[in-house]
Amino acid sequence: MKLTVLGGGGFRVPYVYQALLRDQGSPRIEEVWLQDADAGRLDAMAAVLARIAEGRPGAPKVFTTTELDPAVEGADFVFAAVRVGGLAGRVCDERVALDLNVLGQETTGPGGLAFGLRTIPVMLDIARRVRELAPSAYVINFTNPAGMITEAMQSVLGERVLGICDTPSGLGTRVAVSLGLDPARIRLDYVGLNHLGWMRRILHDGVDVLPRLLADDDRLGALEEGVVFGRDWLRELGMIPNEYLYYYYFNREAVRSILDAPQTRGEFLAAQQAAFYERVAAASGDAAMELWRETVAARSASYMAEAKGAETGQALDDHAALDPVDEGYAGVALAVMAAISRNERAGMILNVRNGSTIAALPEDAVVEVPVTVDANGVHPLTVSPPDLHQTGLMQQVKAVERLTISAAVNGSRGDAVKAFALHPLVDSATLGRRLLDGYIDRIPEVASVFAASRP
Repeated sequence: MKLTVLGGGGFRVPYVYQALLRDQGSPRIEEVWLQDADAGRLDAMAAVLARIAEGRPGAPKVFTTTELDPAVEGADFVFAAVRVGGLAGRVCDERVALDLNVLGQETTGPGGLAFGLRTIPVMLDIARRVRELAPSAYVINFTNPAGMITEAMQSVLGERVLGICDTPSGLGTRVAVSLGLDPARIRLDYVGLNHLGWMRRILHDGVDVLPRLLADDDRLGALEEGVVFGRDWLRELGMIPNEYLYYYYFNREAVRSILDAPQTRGEFLAAQQAAFYERVAAASGDAAMELWRETVAARSASYMAEAKGAETGQALDDHAALDPVDEGYAGVALAVMAAISRNERAGMILNVRNGSTIAALPEDAVVEVPVTVDANGVHPLTVSPPDLHQTGLMQQVKAVERLTISAAVNGSRGDAVKAFALHPLVDSATLGRRLLDGYIDRIPEVASVFAASRP
């Protein structure tokens, strides 16, 4: 089978390749095509993958290209991990909002809307090429903001597009390990949107172990979400929110912390990645592999530093990343491919079409819920209705996502202003208009969306 990775010069590509090497099933991926607009990044990742493949008979062959069509043609699976505007765009996503004392974050709040505005037209073009050149392919979307992008692409490819975020499944695994339980015997009751969800029950052999965790000071305090939200707030909620809800529940603290930091997350990553690609160009073999490991370890160790009492870019001793070969995006993606191509029925949490799963949201909305995946596709499981505060927040954010999609597709400044103004972390029509103007002024890819429209 053929796997295409769009954004193939990105840092997660070696994780995916390592996962493929561990897969001994049949059929399996035999060709990996890396596509990226930046030939230098492709060369760097190809060097790392070549080192990983050394001495591994039967390793998938790797091809690189800067062109979309040859990468996509005949693919069985397409991984989409595209960053329109690069890290320079991400820095602007953060800074335009922060300059107005609003949360500046990549996927949550106005930064996520700016990211979506410039990314949706590109992803729709990709979807149309996939429909033409690989009509039976499944698209596994990593591109952020994942729920919004997945929903936009489904307008072209239907339910053959699904979105992946490893945060919910990773939470379940970490809770199981913390309690000394087998993660394979855990079932998760989770409901929400991408980066906006809640773990309401954690069932082990049919018994909810979440109350046991919430009652345990040491285990709850050691859990990453315990560090982010604090034990008291988790107990008051009676559930564990997705870590990105920190930006809603502690918005003022988050904005203050990011403003006080010497650099934003985007600025840290831009400097780090520039140094990596410059150094790796002169390296090969073990040296290229070691550079990648060092860089990705520093990247992971400083993740969400502002929520953990540290400065952006500062490594956190208490942040223990799970083995990326077994967990994270690569593990979930491999499980999806195995379930579909080999009918290895699997349960996981994905971004999928709602249908009747959450009655308070439209049927064609993309939601993040537990699903079963098999050769017939993705099947959302029945979940109990969310409570009022969850429902209200999901409805408002989903309305904002849909306005953003409409603005990106139609070039509508009016819809874009409404999207920014109605976001719960903005809540001001005046501020919404200033945010849109700021992103248009600072990010050419956002400006191009509205080039033919009138103010």
